[in-house]
Amino acid sequence: MTARAAPLRLLPLASLSLAVTAGGLAAQLSGKMHVFIAVALLQGAIWAIAAAIVTRNRGEGLGLALILATAILLRAIALASPVFLSDDINRYIWDGRVQAAGINPYRYLPVDPALAALRDEAIFPNINRSNYAPTIYPPVAQMMFLLATRLGETVLAMKLVVVAFEVIGICGLLAVLRAAGAPRENILLYAWHPLPVWEIAGAGHIDGAIVAFVALALVAALKGRRGWSGVALGAATLVKFVPLVLAPALWRPTRTNAADWRWLAGLIAVLCVGYLPYIGVGFRVVGFLPGYVSEEKLISGTGFWLSRALNIPIAIYLPAVVAIMAMIAVGALRRPADPSSALRWAVALAIAAVLLASPHYAWYFVWPLALLCAAPWWPAWWPSLTAVLLYWDPASGNPFWVGSAIYGGFAILCVIDLLWRFTRLNERAERTSGTAESKNGHAAIIQTRRCAE
Repeated sequence: MTARAAPLRLLPLASLSLAVTAGGLAAQLSGKMHVFIAVALLQGAIWAIAAAIVTRNRGEGLGLALILATAILLRAIALASPVFLSDDINRYIWDGRVQAAGINPYRYLPVDPALAALRDEAIFPNINRSNYAPTIYPPVAQMMFLLATRLGETVLAMKLVVVAFEVIGICGLLAVLRAAGAPRENILLYAWHPLPVWEIAGAGHIDGAIVAFVALALVAALKGRRGWSGVALGAATLVKFVPLVLAPALWRPTRTNAADWRWLAGLIAVLCVGYLPYIGVGFRVVGFLPGYVSEEKLISGTGFWLSRALNIPIAIYLPAVVAIMAMIAVGALRRPADPSSALRWAVALAIAAVLLASPHYAWYFVWPLALLCAAPWWPAWWPSLTAVLLYWDPASGNPFWVGSAIYGGFAILCVIDLLWRFTRLNERAERTSGTAESKNGHAAIIQTRRCAE
């Protein structure tokens, strides 16, 4: 396919994706969850075709413009979504309102009489866990909530701020692709993916800010700006704690670079400074995190799909998870200095952390897509494409088949990928061996002729 043909093949896919996204919006507006799930899965299939086109062909100019224009339209459609997939955005708005009143958001439950003057009819009645859970969100997320609510204490204002952060993330990913020597058109892998469209623009989840800060951490690392890379990862960690798992892939504690002290100093500085405005409540600054771990059945072990599926006791599962993550972390710390190596190890850490934790909510699969955009590993796309199944019956903890489809499907694809790589390796070895034998045979013939002469 020529460079000009790729955009032409993307155009009908872009139109189809927009039409299907409009169908997903209609399903949400009519309250039909199972219809929405089917639509999102169809979007994933369209994305897969488009992804195959851009990764096999280098489009130029018009291709990138079409990709970005379509990404904007996809998010414009999703912005019209009601509060349907998740009501977390109500807590975001509430926390911003509380801070605007000069009150530490970690101090009181939403139902506390001290906050009675802040209650309204639109947001307060729809805050989840309002009678027993303080806020769980770390300081940078809280600062975002304050910023967004100063623009307007509405769902749309919050969504627009989150999407603005995601736009920063997409620009950062374009810079990462350029620094890594990858085609800019690979941004489609993230920008057209249905999961961030619905979870960020549609539901307004703050994971869009994680995408932004992770992308900035990556591009700073690739360009040798070590301190700024640590600062950006620290900010991502204070949106939600999980991006901290990327630290071994970005930090380089070697003798030759003075243990990369700038990176570590930047990370620690952000973590410390971020908590200063809120530390007045003492230990309560951790918010609902301990309660959340218990509520999600992570202490008992039944909240981990792999532990439940294989009937592995939590006393065995958790040490095994720690051991696996530690081995990947050591490998990442000992990686070569080339940028592509850092990206691959970042993908390994993110995917392992998310899949071993087996989150119960689809939006937890969003932020690793930023890494996969820069360093694609095809089996790892499967969980993000099927994560929408987690909406099937969340009230009952989701049927067992949902986890089987997400994680079992990933395992099957990993096996297929390994077999494919092994086959290619054997074919390459055979070609090399054949070439060597041919050269040796040719040399022997020449030698024989010389002897005969």
